[in-house]
Amino acid sequence: RLAQVALDNRASVFMVVQAALAVLLTRLGAGTDVPVGTPIAGRTDEALDDLVGFFVNTLVLRTDTSGDPTFAELVARVRETDLAAYAHQDVPFERLVEAVNPQRSAGRHPLFQVTLAMGLGDGSPASDALSLTGLTVDGIPVEDATAKVDLGFHVQDLRGARTPGGLLGALEYSADLFDHTTAESVARRFAQLLDAVASAPLRPIGELDVLEPGERHRLLVEWNDTADDTPARTLPELFEEQAARTPQATAVESGDTGLTYRELNDRANRLAHHLIGLGVGPESLVALAAERSEQWIVAMLAVLKAGAAYLPLDPSYPAERLHYMLADADPGLVLTERATTSVLAGAPASTRSLTLDDAETVAALATAATANPTDAERTAPLRVDHPAYVIYTSGSTGRPKGVVVPHTGVASIMGEHIRRAGLGTGSRALQVLSPNFDAAFADMTQTLLSGATLVLVPLGERPTGDELADLINAGRITHIMLPPPVLATVPADRVPTLRTLITGGEAFTTEAARRWTEGGRRVIDAYGPTEATVTATMSEPLLPGQTPQIGRPVAQTRVFVLDG
Repeated sequence: RLAQVALDNRASVFMVVQAALAVLLTRLGAGTDVPVGTPIAGRTDEALDDLVGFFVNTLVLRTDTSGDPTFAELVARVRETDLAAYAHQDVPFERLVEAVNPQRSAGRHPLFQVTLAMGLGDGSPASDALSLTGLTVDGIPVEDATAKVDLGFHVQDLRGARTPGGLLGALEYSADLFDHTTAESVARRFAQLLDAVASAPLRPIGELDVLEPGERHRLLVEWNDTADDTPARTLPELFEEQAARTPQATAVESGDTGLTYRELNDRANRLAHHLIGLGVGPESLVALAAERSEQWIVAMLAVLKAGAAYLPLDPSYPAERLHYMLADADPGLVLTERATTSVLAGAPASTRSLTLDDAETVAALATAATANPTDAERTAPLRVDHPAYVIYTSGSTGRPKGVVVPHTGVASIMGEHIRRAGLGTGSRALQVLSPNFDAAFADMTQTLLSGATLVLVPLGERPTGDELADLINAGRITHIMLPPPVLATVPADRVPTLRTLITGGEAFTTEAARRWTEGGRRVIDAYGPTEATVTATMSEPLLPGQTPQIGRPVAQTRVFVLDG
């Protein structure tokens, strides 16, 4: 069948096999510019025919797989490239390297890392026998335990040999780069791909299947089998249940002050009822511009209890960014404190505001109900698909974009955080991230839904290094979430109380993982875009010396790795 594909496309079987190899390498992630090395006889002059000697040269056959051509179209590209290469096969390889002048390394070939060699016969002495007058010639296979390149594909065309025909293949691989099972997998995929192109040469190469039997089901279904029995719940429901379980446990500490879960719930309920009276409810958006203190947590919970979504506005952020967020989001209400009312300077003229520490507001809250708000009291029933918060992206790819996140994923994803981090009553988590960073939501929520204590660092302060270590020690902190750049500044041996560390947002190095996992500390690497309720994947606790990995999908989440 491969010979027929070659015949139909005015090509050789070698060209067809080379095109298939280029498809395999592209589909395995090598890009669309695929150089493959191949040996060639080098006897371009008839005068050399009767000479005994080694004239073999090495050609670089460069295949362009871009544009998702059909396999037949790719064979045509390969044919054109190969014929041009054959016409220049007597150019010394050393001269070619000198002309191209690639960056040299003693550890790899200068122009290609993959070779394809094709011969006739089955490699047996009988098939290699030559008929020379007065001389018997046998082929003797030579074993060599050293790989010349990363991957060396050796293919024998068995037509005309003692076997019925077909191709016999072997793959030589560099053990420094590939383990045996990976090399076997590459070989199996190549055989499978050759079978596919022989059957359907007119299919685009992007549609040719390089997955082995059962692999697609494993990738799409088994590895994404993350369903559990955690029902989707709104954040107010989850917090109110936790407050009922641990009413006397300390929920929040800020400086010398603190609130128990009962006190935090009561204060949040007072403000929630007041907000409901102002018309705040499900699908409303309330901006929150306050200093980080227990009042910030009260206000956040109150907005959620009223049924609305909150938009964090860190007063220490540049005024231009805060003004842009206010104008773009156009919240129905902005909660401020007397120290942060300047944030309103850039708000639209129609924006309503409420100053939380204003005497009139304080007096109104003193008489408000402390019972949990019900759907009957809200402006509309609160559902899990209603917005919970809005986070603006960093703007690294243009203007910051507001992401609206519903309650849907909170129960399962925060439950996963709590389980993996080992959070519970007695745990103490330091909240040092800006509320404008989506991981701050996980920081606060995983703590307050587990009965642990949330210890707050004042907004505007960005402690790092020894200063952050001092805060961890002074607060007897057991849990913290930090991005790798901040973590790199903290001396791991100076924070003996810290038991669990969650990191993410940027690459976590093997050296940093080694430093932080020493002494039995639980270290978890996490990944997730804002749109996925903070976290999409989490690792299990890293083992000492283990290369960091972002892990597998969290509960109720499916993850797919996409191509270009």
